[in-house]
Amino acid sequence: MTDSLRPVIGICAVRERARWAFWNQEAHLVADSYVAPVQRAGGVAVLLPVHTHAPLELLDRIDGLMLIGGADLDPASYGASRDPATESFYPERDAFEVAIVRAAIERDLPVLAICRGMQILNVAFGGTLEQGLVAADGSHPHRKVVGTFDGNEHTVRLVPGSAAALAVGEELHVAHCHHHQAVRDLGDGLVVTGRAEDGVVEAVEVADGGWALGVQWHPEANDRSRLFGALLEAAREYASTRSAV
Repeated sequence: MTDSLRPVIGICAVRERARWAFWNQEAHLVADSYVAPVQRAGGVAVLLPVHTHAPLELLDRIDGLMLIGGADLDPASYGASRDPATESFYPERDAFEVAIVRAAIERDLPVLAICRGMQILNVAFGGTLEQGLVAADGSHPHRKVVGTFDGNEHTVRLVPGSAAALAVGEELHVAHCHHHQAVRDLGDGLVVTGRAEDGVVEAVEVADGGWALGVQWHPEANDRSRLFGALLEAAREYASTRSAV
C-alpha cells in the first residue's frame, strides 16, 4: 500500500476482443462499474491481466483482490461434463483466477468475489456448479432479463453475524442478480452465509474467519452497496498488519 489511506485493490481482468478509436483487437478489460466504487471508497484500483501462468508475485503488490463477473466456467475445471446450458467459457481465465485466489487466501489477503467470482472461489476450494438454473415453469429466476440488472432484483437472507451480513449492513438484502449458474456442491473450507428465497446459494465465505467473501449478486449495480467499503477496510487492516511484520 503506497500510504495508509489508499489500499491497492487488484481486479482480475477479462480478456476479450474490443473496439476503441480505430482499433479492433484483443484487450484486457474491467468495467468501470467495478473500478469506480473502489475509487469512491478511497482505494487504488489496478487491473490484473490474464496470464497463462499466474504470476503470484502480483499479490505482494496489492492489499485486496476482486474477482468479477463474466462468462461461465469450463465444467472441466470442476470435473464435470459440459451441459448444454453452459454458455461460452475461457479455460485460461479460469485457471488464472483459481490459482490467484488460492494463493491470495493462503496469504490471508482480503478477497471479494462477485457473481462468476464466487463460483471461481467455490471451485478453487473443490466445489462444483449447477450448470443451469431453471424453475419448474421453465423460467430463469436469477436472470429474468438478459443484459440488464433492471427486473433482476430479489431478496437474499444473510446469516446474522456473518462477514456478508456485516459487510452489507443487514440480514435481508435486495440483491441485483444476473446469473444462470450457481453453487451445487460447496467447496471444503467454505460456509454458506446467504441464500435467495428459492434456496439458491447467494453468499459464501471462508470458514476460518479470514476476510474472503463471495456474493452471487452484483453489488456494483447498487450505488449504495457497502461491500466495496468493507473490502477497502479489510485491505487497510491487511496492509497495516503486513507493514508491522
